[in-house]
Amino acid sequence: MVMRVSLSPALGRWFRHAIPFAILTPLLLYISIWFFYEWPFALPAQRTQLSGLRGLKLPSPSPVLSSLLSFPAGVQSCNPEGPLPSQIGPVARPLVVPEKEELPCLGPHGALGRMVSPFLACMSPEGDVALSQYLAGWRELLRFLTPLGTVFAFATSEAFNKVTDLEARVHGPNASHYTSLMTMITWELRAGLLQRLGTEPWHSAGSSGSRTLLLLHRALHWSQLCLHRVATGTLGGPDAGTQCGEAYSTALAPHHPWLIRQAARLAILALPSRGRLLQLACPGTGEADARVALARAAGVLEDVYNRTQGLLAGHGLLQLA
Repeated sequence: MVMRVSLSPALGRWFRHAIPFAILTPLLLYISIWFFYEWPFALPAQRTQLSGLRGLKLPSPSPVLSSLLSFPAGVQSCNPEGPLPSQIGPVARPLVVPEKEELPCLGPHGALGRMVSPFLACMSPEGDVALSQYLAGWRELLRFLTPLGTVFAFATSEAFNKVTDLEARVHGPNASHYTSLMTMITWELRAGLLQRLGTEPWHSAGSSGSRTLLLLHRALHWSQLCLHRVATGTLGGPDAGTQCGEAYSTALAPHHPWLIRQAARLAILALPSRGRLLQLACPGTGEADARVALARAAGVLEDVYNRTQGLLAGHGLLQLA
């Protein structure tokens, strides 16, 4: 006996709609899985990694996908042709700060520049001091110091005579023995113009170039100390006259008789103010730039002084005068 099951009209309509849905659902699931493996979709967080794979060739979609993903005429795809733009920002480059232009007073036409250049050139790589360049530097130093005040004129008047004396030797009949500090010392020792310390009482060495250079050497030390202290003195601290007076007491006073020491200290009283000295040293610039320029020039003088000090000390000539 066959049993018949009768369905209500509402249940029959439900079955008629459910059967196509049950068939369509697996089909949509299959297509979704196929899309995942066949087309390189990526999450936003993965795009940065994909940007490094722009050189790889992606698989072309199947004809079915081409038809599904085709755009009507006149409609542009949201994905442009060609490789995807990189999401990585530009590579950070180190910040290059342009160098500050050289101050005019340190240039070839400035007073400090004309002085510094020959003093730098006089220091040879071998550790010697070239006399012609050393004296050329002294000429420019005298030209620079003379207008600065009475105290400088007092010190430079004697220095001028000593520079002239050494220049006569550099260009005289024995010029080959006066090319550098070392050649001068060696020749004058061999010629008996100098006496080594400790062998016997010192004889007068007034006619020797080494003694004349020693006197210039001490004056260079005072000039270097004075200019350095003017350049680096603190605001509200000792004035330029006091600082240059202290420099005189350090470098020159121990070698001068009492009368000259008193005259020098009176001359220092007439020294211009620090601001005026900086204006004369580096005209047309602010105080800060003038301080930098003057300190740099004083540094070169210090290098020359230290080089000469070492050579004279090595031959026992620091007490020659």
